[in-house]
Amino acid sequence: MRAGGRKTGLTAGSPRSTDDLDRLAMAVLQPGFEGTAPPGWLCRALAEGLGGVVLFARNIADPAQTAALTAALRADNPEVIVAVDEEGGTVTRLEAGSGSSWPGNLALGVADDVRLTERVARQIGRLVAASGITLDYAPVVDVNADPLNPVIGIRSFGADPEAVSRHAVAWIKGLQGSGVAACAKHFPGHGATRSDSHLELPTVEAPREVLDLRDLPPFRAAIAAGVQAIMCGHLLVPALDEVPATLSRAVLTGLLRDELGFDGVLVTDAIEMRAVAALHEPGEIAVRALAAGADAVCVGRSSPGGESVYELRDAIVGAAREGRLSEERLVEAAGRVRRLARWHEARARVRAAAAPDADEGLGDAVAAAALRMAGAAARPVLSAAPLVVQISARLSQAVDPSAGGRRPGLAAAIAELLPGTERAEIGEGDGLPDLGTAAGRPVVLAVHDAVRHGWMRRLIAEAVRARPDAVVVETGVPGPPAGAVYLATHGDSAASMRAAARRLTDDASAS
Repeated sequence: MRAGGRKTGLTAGSPRSTDDLDRLAMAVLQPGFEGTAPPGWLCRALAEGLGGVVLFARNIADPAQTAALTAALRADNPEVIVAVDEEGGTVTRLEAGSGSSWPGNLALGVADDVRLTERVARQIGRLVAASGITLDYAPVVDVNADPLNPVIGIRSFGADPEAVSRHAVAWIKGLQGSGVAACAKHFPGHGATRSDSHLELPTVEAPREVLDLRDLPPFRAAIAAGVQAIMCGHLLVPALDEVPATLSRAVLTGLLRDELGFDGVLVTDAIEMRAVAALHEPGEIAVRALAAGADAVCVGRSSPGGESVYELRDAIVGAAREGRLSEERLVEAAGRVRRLARWHEARARVRAAAAPDADEGLGDAVAAAALRMAGAAARPVLSAAPLVVQISARLSQAVDPSAGGRRPGLAAAIAELLPGTERAEIGEGDGLPDLGTAAGRPVVLAVHDAVRHGWMRRLIAEAVRARPDAVVVETGVPGPPAGAVYLATHGDSAASMRAAARRLTDDASAS
């Protein structure tokens, strides 16, 4: 091993030196970093036992660079857990610039064929595995019980617990069949909230009986399917505890471990999210989460020189020395992280023996199966290049704005089929472009989650009054139909945009 990689006795009950505790504390951290190559501080931390790293769009340029990056990380710690958020659909890191080739969970739920869900997840797994990544923070298994939910929405398979459970199992089977560990999230269920945990602490106001029937079944199913990891959500669930789930022993140990029987890696959501960051300093969040039963602490952002990571290490070691965090709990957490790394290593043979890709066109076909249209009297809907008015709200931080700008979207997909398509983008507080100047040109209104935004619905109504023939394409959670034609894609992946464009133009390749 490299300098700082000395093996030490880390078994439960053995006396532990400061070096032992330092390594244990480093083993349970999963920080992010800046750049497309590992900075010097990260290489040193890996050699000193850092157990995980999480990649974001800012770290990824192309498949070859990503594979080289993960190889460089493993040069300093062969057992490092390299994690990424690659859900398909709206949340993608590996295809952040272009949009995902794979429809997201809601589209899969609407298509409602678990065989297709498993095949899509297997292809996502092959993409992730080719980049040398260990752990995919997916699938989202939250039941989207509230259509006004600002952060789950199309990331969920739907609002029916039984359907979400079926598709969650299929997704986990497909991903882990490719040799990549799955991570079901966000325990104990983020689907019935109206606030975003990136910005504030959401509360799930439901009695335990409702949680048992609505939110917990997909997690039970995921555990039964052998999911390797679960991510807890920064959620306040008064029926379970008076502190956020991330910091609650009753939720993480009492419910998830003891009652549901989960023995895999339990990882926190990013601890800089305001839901918990507004309550405690980072080191205190890490200590309390570990004491509650978490095994890995996700940190999306680190200081330029890595000082913040070492501060977390020192906080964990200090808590262990003070008795606020038992050394045995730290040993247990580090052991689970190490076990996941070995699971991934053992799956190398699975990845090497993977059959050639026989699913060309699968993403577009599944996206087409998820389309639902109202009001189309004839095909094609568009016979000339349209003006596409993109009515956009601020992206959730889960989508990873570090990707840099918005993805090409529906206008680009239509322009591939109808050259001359024009695009205008407006946001909250903006007025519509002069639709009268588009006389003779079709108008398409591309919206996302209009059901959640009164200002967006008002603009749609104004546009439809000016142009009764306007086509409305909803790429988020659908609401009441509007416009001469209303097309719900149930997602905004690149695959969903291509499928929508083909359906509107009646392209010969449409499914």
